[in-house]
Amino acid sequence: MKKKIAILGSTGSIGRQALDVVREHADDFQIVALAAHRNVELLAQHVENFRPAYVGVVDAESADEFKNRGLTDVELVSGKDSLVKLATLPEVDLVLVAVVGIAGLEPTIAALEAGKNVALANKESLVAGGHLVMEAARRFGSKVIPVDSEHSAIFQCLAGCDDPSRIKRIYLTASGGPFRDYTRDELRYVTVEDALNHPNWRMGKKVTIDSATLMNKGLEVIEAHWLFGLSIEQIQVVIHPQSIVHSMVEYVDGSIIAQMARTDMRIPIQYALSWPRRIKSGIGSLDLTATEPLTFEMPDFDRFPCLALAYKALEIGGTMPVVLNAADEVAVEKFLKGEISFIEIPVMIEQAMKSHKAIQNPDLNTILRVDHSVRRQLM
Repeated sequence: MKKKIAILGSTGSIGRQALDVVREHADDFQIVALAAHRNVELLAQHVENFRPAYVGVVDAESADEFKNRGLTDVELVSGKDSLVKLATLPEVDLVLVAVVGIAGLEPTIAALEAGKNVALANKESLVAGGHLVMEAARRFGSKVIPVDSEHSAIFQCLAGCDDPSRIKRIYLTASGGPFRDYTRDELRYVTVEDALNHPNWRMGKKVTIDSATLMNKGLEVIEAHWLFGLSIEQIQVVIHPQSIVHSMVEYVDGSIIAQMARTDMRIPIQYALSWPRRIKSGIGSLDLTATEPLTFEMPDFDRFPCLALAYKALEIGGTMPVVLNAADEVAVEKFLKGEISFIEIPVMIEQAMKSHKAIQNPDLNTILRVDHSVRRQLM
């Protein structure tokens, strides 16, 4: 029987690659619903190719544009509640949350509360509301399956381990980005073009800039805390420029289990869609005899303070990770527009954190209110 899937964010990088996986495995998956924010041209192509029963467009004007295209046999839902509606459709088995930003939090929780498994590619859901997401999964017996390559690697390395006390620590690997060997002075002159030139991965602009500042790895530390129930001391970041080892788990007996694969996001995406099964892929095997030597080193928190800020936000807890995430999004957008320099990104984030008094155990409304307030103050 085919697994019935809803993809929230089908026009983004993860969404498009997920559809590649579905196309490759048409006998295993069926697309029931697709959603996008405003890219109706690409969304219409997806609808024609995959024939979902439902389609969602968040932006109202874009929804009208989609409606005027005259596509039949598809039910259109629009507006800010459209993602929640699609995430809770009775006929859906799995929801892939691949939207960008805090907008992914509500549909993630709604899907879990509706008893759906969630393939999660939205960092903000766990960074800003990890306690709410994981509590919803526990209460309703749903599963959060990580899509990020690093968290997917940890998820796979933990297969068969049902006792957290057996885990000593995990290692989240980072390529180090394009500026791994830059001095602090050289980082002052980084351009947008430089920062978008990632050496190993091809991703959206926001994630690529976060990889260059190491904020992406900092956000992943917070995600890992919630996904796997680990303390700060159990989460170690290591720089691994080859991006062959996607992450590792060290057990209390000293054994380390690593997940290795080619640098292709379709691998963790496919695993999240097919879990708990493994299915063949057309991506190809990793040739260990042809790879360059694998190296690992400690990150430099002084040159890349965003990573230290993420650890600090997790240590403080409450709404501080909400502030970290919102300030980072605003700072990255300003950098992309040429309004601030690369080294000013962590400065903006730190200032936002210093001006905020964390609220512990925030509910959803509090999280959304703090997120909105931080963005308004920094814009």
